[in-house]
Amino acid sequence: MTLRSWGQLPARPAAEERWWNDRAASLPGIAGTMLAYGNGRSYGDVGLNSGATLLHTRGMDRFIAFDEANGVLTCEAGVLLSEILDVFVPRGWFLPVTPGTRFVTVGGAIANDVHSKNHHRAGTFGCHVRRFELLRSDGSRRICSPHEHADWFAATIGGLGLTGLITWVELALKRIPGVGIAVENTRFCGLDEFFALNAEAEARHEYTVAWIDCLADTPRGIFMAGDHAQGRGLVMAAKRPLSFPLTPPLSLVNGLTLRAFNQAYYHRPLPAQTVMPYAPYFYPLDGLLHWNRLYGRQGFYQYQFVLPMAARAALDDILRSIAASGQGSFLAVLKTFGDLSSPGLLSFPMPGVTLALDFPNRGAATLALFDRLDAIVSVAGGRLYAAKDARMSGEFFRRAYPHLDEFLPFIDAKFSSDFARRVLP
Repeated sequence: MTLRSWGQLPARPAAEERWWNDRAASLPGIAGTMLAYGNGRSYGDVGLNSGATLLHTRGMDRFIAFDEANGVLTCEAGVLLSEILDVFVPRGWFLPVTPGTRFVTVGGAIANDVHSKNHHRAGTFGCHVRRFELLRSDGSRRICSPHEHADWFAATIGGLGLTGLITWVELALKRIPGVGIAVENTRFCGLDEFFALNAEAEARHEYTVAWIDCLADTPRGIFMAGDHAQGRGLVMAAKRPLSFPLTPPLSLVNGLTLRAFNQAYYHRPLPAQTVMPYAPYFYPLDGLLHWNRLYGRQGFYQYQFVLPMAARAALDDILRSIAASGQGSFLAVLKTFGDLSSPGLLSFPMPGVTLALDFPNRGAATLALFDRLDAIVSVAGGRLYAAKDARMSGEFFRRAYPHLDEFLPFIDAKFSSDFARRVLP
């Protein structure tokens, strides 16, 4: 097959594919390395294994058990978060942590230890995993939890799929009072105003996030605080989502369209308070299938970093560098991480502020911008998110993740990825 990440970057050499449908089966005996492949939503190369084997795990998509009294779901690792939501939201349950797309597998959510708009209250996805089974290439199976094989549990959460194959998972869901989200929208101008709004909102609301216009001379944006709303009268529309039909030869996201979009989005009619279905709040891009094709045949990079809260000046420097380059992002997501620690050794979040941006691939100019941003993030003591990355240096990765040496002994010698070969010693 032709391998592409969600970022649609130029294709990698073909790999062998194996479809994996039976959680009780043994791993295949192969000459090279293998990697579990869920639904292909990683932006960079953490989910690619060029010239080797990919184990397609979407066939492991069964619900196994549900404890209605405690909200504990047991399911196979290939189940999509969207499938959990479709079944359990009408029954009054929601994911404890959900990323910006619901079209990822449970196994992928664990391997990348995804985070959400409620990190200040709930931490990462891994904080709510009760246990899972890990299948190794030597045929061994381990039940991993905070109390059983806890070292393997810590290595696999956020472990980028390198410790083996997760077959099934026990996950704690959360009770919700209704299917809607009550949202408060506030325009802001300047980072000081953002941080003031954020501090107040985190004390009162479960979910906090901001869209930011990264091309404006003074950073401006819209802050969106949310909570699950009472009542079951609001239901999601059953209409079929739109789909972007083709990949154009050139990116439709450029300086002209970005400035026009950002201007219109910031000034659009905005209710101060509203109750809306959960999907547009948590998954704004899921309403347009194949939206990644907008960036054309050269694809795009997502660049997500986190900085310690004490390094707010570095965020100013980064935004100035992006604005000066003219290489902005129409979906720039700004939020903060709280103090709750993840159980994973290589988990991305740490207390501080994080910004995620999409950049059309303009070749050398884009990579030069990233080098400048890397330098700022590194000096400030920050790090990049592996699930979004396609070009970070090994030196930067090893310096930014202090538990890497502790993690390395848990790597299965038969599991690898393009990302791992690029950054690991």
